[in-house]
Amino acid sequence: MDTERKQLIKSQIRDGMIAGVPIAVGYLPIALAYGVLAKQSGMTLAELTGMSLFVYAGASQFMGANMIGLGVSAAEIIVATFVLNLRHFIMSLSFINQIKRYRMRWKFPLALGLTDETFSVASIFHKQVDNKYGYYFYGTLMLTSYLSWVLGSLLGGVLGDIIPAVLSQSMGVALYAMFIGLLIPSIKKYHRIAVISIVAMLVNYILSPVIGQGWGIVAGTIIGGLAGVFVLEEERI
Repeated sequence: MDTERKQLIKSQIRDGMIAGVPIAVGYLPIALAYGVLAKQSGMTLAELTGMSLFVYAGASQFMGANMIGLGVSAAEIIVATFVLNLRHFIMSLSFINQIKRYRMRWKFPLALGLTDETFSVASIFHKQVDNKYGYYFYGTLMLTSYLSWVLGSLLGGVLGDIIPAVLSQSMGVALYAMFIGLLIPSIKKYHRIAVISIVAMLVNYILSPVIGQGWGIVAGTIIGGLAGVFVLEEERI
C-alpha cells in the first residue's frame, strides 16, 4: 500500500513538472531581463534575487526596479505594486474555491504560488483536484515556475555585471514590451480596454510632474481602473 502511495505521488509530481515546464521556459528570458535591469537600476544581487524570492510578481518587479532607478520613495513603490497586484486577491479566491476540499496546510502555500500563468494552467487542469494527492501536482506546478523565475533573476543579476553596458541598457525595452504584450490581446478582445490604457497614460503624464513619478503611476493605475468599471460594463452591453 505504501508503494502504491509513493507511485501515485510520483505521478502527480511528474505531471505537475510537465505542466510547469512551458511556464518555466517562458519565465527564464523575462526573469533574465529583469535581473539585468534591476542590476542596472542600482540593486545588489542579493536585493534583486530577494525581490524575486519574496515578491514573485513579474510586472511589479519590473515596475519596482524601474521606480528604484528613478529614485522614488519606498512608500510609492509599495503602494504602486499593491495596486498592480490587487488582481491576485481575485485569482486566489477563485483557486481556493477550486481546491476547497484540500486541507488548509495545502491551500495557503498553493495560493502563495499563484501568478497569472500558474493560475491559467491550474484552471485548465481543474479536474486534477479530483485525483488522489492532486495537491502534489499543483505544488510541483507552482514550485517549477517559482524556481525558474528566481534562478533566471539571479542569472540576470550576474550577467548585469558582465555584459556590455550598451546591451544591458537596450534590454530596458523588455519592460515596455512585456506590458504591451499583456495589453494587445486584451484590446483585441475588448476594444474599449484601449480607453482604460489611454486614461491611465494621460493621468500619469499630467500628474507625474506635480506629485512625482511614483505617485503618478499609482494615480494612473487607480483612475484607469475606475474608468474600466464603466468602460467594460458598456462593452458587455
